[in-house]
Amino acid sequence: MSFLNTPRNGSVRSVIFQENGEWFGVALEFNIVETGDSPQEVSILLDEAIVGYIEAANKSKLSISVLNQTADPVYEMLWSAGNSDKEEERNKVYKVSSQPLAALTA
Repeated sequence: MSFLNTPRNGSVRSVIFQENGEWFGVALEFNIVETGDSPQEVSILLDEAIVGYIEAANKSKLSISVLNQTADPVYEMLWSAGNSDKEEERNKVYKVSSQPLAALTA
C-alpha cells in the first residue's frame, strides 16, 4: 500500500459542521473528532488535536499508517458536500479545508 502522508509531508482534510445545535470538527485522515460551542472554537481545538496527534506519532515512532486512516463514510459524504458545485449540498457544512502537514508541524 502506498501512503500519501508521512510525518512531514502530505495533508489532512477537515470538515466543520453543525448537528442538533452542536458543532463538530473532523480530521478525516486521522479520525479525530472535536466538539464545541462555535465553529471557531472547533477549528482551534481541531488544529491543536491534529498537531498533538502528529507530534505523538513522531515521538512514538508509530507506523505512518496512523497518518493515513480510512475516514468514516459519513464524514467523507460531508467532505464531498462541502466541495460540491450545488449550493444545497455545500450548505450542509460550515467549512472544509485541506492543510499541509508541514505547515502544522513547523
